[in-house]
Amino acid sequence: MARQAMRFASVKGYSPSPVPKVNILYVNEYYPRQPVMYEPGIVIVFQGHKVGYCGNKVFQYDPRNYLLMTVPLPFECETFASPQQPLVGLAVNIDTQVLQDLLIDIGDDDYLMKPRVESSGVNLAPLTDEMLCATERLLDVMEKPLDARVLGPQIVRELLYYVLRGSCGASLQELVNRHTHFSQIAKALRRIESQYADNLNVEQLANEVNMSVSAFHHNFKAVTNTSPLQYVKSYRLHKARLLMVHDGLKASTAAIRVGYESASQFSREFKRLFGITPSDELARLRDSNVMMQG
Repeated sequence: MARQAMRFASVKGYSPSPVPKVNILYVNEYYPRQPVMYEPGIVIVFQGHKVGYCGNKVFQYDPRNYLLMTVPLPFECETFASPQQPLVGLAVNIDTQVLQDLLIDIGDDDYLMKPRVESSGVNLAPLTDEMLCATERLLDVMEKPLDARVLGPQIVRELLYYVLRGSCGASLQELVNRHTHFSQIAKALRRIESQYADNLNVEQLANEVNMSVSAFHHNFKAVTNTSPLQYVKSYRLHKARLLMVHDGLKASTAAIRVGYESASQFSREFKRLFGITPSDELARLRDSNVMMQG
């Protein structure tokens, strides 16, 4: 499966696959622990492994365990790969409409796990035989463009179904359940994602999801392992980093675009998060294409 997936890797990092909402992950060198920002999705690794660090949680995703991210989440990641043993995998974006349709089809069947503790935005679970079988078929349909376009989305839906039935099912279910604290925080995160350059404040975000400020802080940290203000700051810095690398913006322009009024403050906070100045980071990323590996 790793060899099959590698045929569709056009760049180091994430490459679009012939199947909509599915990317190929390919990295052929070791990357030390560094800040990254993941979008909601499922990451299945065929070869190599990654270790993620989120707050006090450590999780390793490898050929035995897949990663499920249900909200956009900044954390730190260490990548274990080499030219002889590259890291190869798939990243499947989560389509909430497909998820809602699946839950409607499932109906009131009670085998979905009910939440027992506060759900987190990051989860790790064992890869099942059913998921591996579906993933193998997903790689097979990539060989023909029409098969990929027509049959691929059905196999992605099947993968989501198996995740819903697995140990992470409750977290995925809560993503579209409007009556849970998790879904309320997810709504706040979507607001941050679409308006991160605005002057957002905690009181406003809490009010929009009908929570007190203290309840909002508590539930926000349970989902993201960080505070609302720290999350906004980290999200802005990651977005600025993308603008610099992919759009070629200067650091000062990127800073303004993501909501900073002071270039010097942006530079200080950027260095605090990434351990390097914006200009030095830009040069390094362009040389190594690190940003694409996530």
